[in-house]
Amino acid sequence: MAYRYGEFNDGPDPLAPPYDVRAALDEMGDAILSGSTPVHALRDLLKRGLPGAQDRRGLDDMLREVRRRRRDLRESGRLDGTLEKARALLDKAIGQERAELFPDPSDDARLRESELDSLPDDTASAIQQLTSYEWRSAAARQTFEELRELLRREVLDSQFRGMRDALAQPDPAAMERVRQMMSDLNDMLDKDAKGQHTQADFETFMKNYGDLFPEKPRNLEELVDVLARRAAATQRMLASMTPRQREELANLINQTLDQAGLSDQMRRLGEALQARRPDLAWDTPDRLTGEEPLGMGDAVTALEELADLSQLETSLRQDYPGARLDDIDESAVRRALGRSAVDDLEALKRIERELEEQGYLLRRRGKLELTPKAVRRLGETALRRVFSSLDAGRRGDHDQHDAGSAGELTGSSRPWRFGDEQPIDVVRTLVNGIRNGGVQTESGAVRLSVDDFEVAETERRSAAAVCLLVDLSYSMALRGTWAAAKQTALALQALVASKFPQDAVQIIGFSNYARVLQPDELAGLDWDMVQGTNLHHALLIAGRHLDRHPDFEPVVLVVTDGEPTAHLMRNGQSAFEWPPSNETLELTLAEVDKMTRRRATLNIFMLAGDDRLKEFVDEVARRNGGRVFSPSAERLGEYVVSDFLRVRRSR
Repeated sequence: MAYRYGEFNDGPDPLAPPYDVRAALDEMGDAILSGSTPVHALRDLLKRGLPGAQDRRGLDDMLREVRRRRRDLRESGRLDGTLEKARALLDKAIGQERAELFPDPSDDARLRESELDSLPDDTASAIQQLTSYEWRSAAARQTFEELRELLRREVLDSQFRGMRDALAQPDPAAMERVRQMMSDLNDMLDKDAKGQHTQADFETFMKNYGDLFPEKPRNLEELVDVLARRAAATQRMLASMTPRQREELANLINQTLDQAGLSDQMRRLGEALQARRPDLAWDTPDRLTGEEPLGMGDAVTALEELADLSQLETSLRQDYPGARLDDIDESAVRRALGRSAVDDLEALKRIERELEEQGYLLRRRGKLELTPKAVRRLGETALRRVFSSLDAGRRGDHDQHDAGSAGELTGSSRPWRFGDEQPIDVVRTLVNGIRNGGVQTESGAVRLSVDDFEVAETERRSAAAVCLLVDLSYSMALRGTWAAAKQTALALQALVASKFPQDAVQIIGFSNYARVLQPDELAGLDWDMVQGTNLHHALLIAGRHLDRHPDFEPVVLVVTDGEPTAHLMRNGQSAFEWPPSNETLELTLAEVDKMTRRRATLNIFMLAGDDRLKEFVDEVARRNGGRVFSPSAERLGEYVVSDFLRVRRSR
């Protein structure tokens, strides 16, 4: 059989590897481990752009480009360019006519000069009055026709982008085609309003008039959007002018449309567009500050782009509730920033989409949450950070190699010593016997000596009941130590899960009350804006955890920045008092004594240097025999993990 191979073009490549979003998650993890929430961490990542992707812009880069484009547009020119040019052509035509009349001594010439002298100052009114004037000068007549043609092109271009080029040459047939297009367009909109429009109607319309619409809309909705945005920009241009300019230009527009036989059709179209897109800013002023006078079509185009850029800037900021990348209009991005920006946006959308599809993020009731899979990844990242700060000789040095055969194999061996109970490494032992000449050629047997024996090394994995008590009170955030405490909890959780799976770990957060923290909520956890440091309640919960594992080695670690200021009353309510009451201190120290009777050593990591806190932790150390550490927030994880490994080694 013959086979032919070619490029797969029937959808996504089925053999393509999964999209790797781990680097993106690690980038988010930096922010999350520093105290940010998942939703803010994701937004920050999307604003910065893809990690390691030099050619991919983030939202902030696009936002800067949009703002630069808006600034350039505002400085591109003035809105009254058409008025200025129309006035210049009108003055030129009048001057040419006067030059023709001046040598003529007839009364007719003087009458005509009088008529020119009495023209109104308003440009539109002067043009209207001169429409019926019989020009004596051929040059003046040509200039006046040039003026009327200019107005016709500019007015239509202000409504339909590109119409100025289509009417570059005065052609009655071209104007008749425009009138027919307007009639067919309004009829199509009427049919759509009655529910009778079909895509075939639109395709027929575009076949006849598609060259008049450079935007190349694909359906009636896109065509309406194009026309409505431009019509709204025309209204904003008029609203942005001075009252006199507005009146003159509006009169010119109406006069030009009347002369072109388009007034009724344009009125129908304007009403239909405004009814379909009332959300557009139809009469909102928006000024241009440049010096160069712009024609009406160019001014409308600038204002249309400014409106697009303003909406695009809002969606790119993503600073409103429920903001998502899907809110960003790709067509607006393409118009403003080009095709490459659309690709950049799609890459950012893929990050957000893949983080959810690959099980790292979960949207629950409109809230973005990390999944247990993502929390494990962040915990491993936090642990790597901690180990990177430890000395290389101490990294991972927490196993014992002097246990019996019940331990776990390490994969290495060593010479046998008297009293060893580890299993014999048979392969290495026989190899040593052969190397040492112990082979008997007759029988093929190997004679072994005591020096040939090697044993497989094992490590003892004694189980421990681990309690990490983390202060969640408001003071942790005020002192800037909360992020370090959360990172430490994640690192310890990851260490126990990966290196000591037989251990029973429980992380307890405490403020006015204490509660057990599940691993999947650690990353998104935030401090509590409440008063109270209820170490009494936290020790009660930790004690119950130790009692559930009586045969496990107890390990209790406390991270706090303040002395106890709350305790749990008999009715289950929290009692707060500052400075701490004697009852709070007595109940808390009573739980410390219970921990001592359980053989649980309390090691306290003190994140503040208050005299009252020092006095309290010294009393705990005296009663319990535990140690007190005073690390900086940056080294908290290193201290906690190192102390946990030291305790596990000593056990």
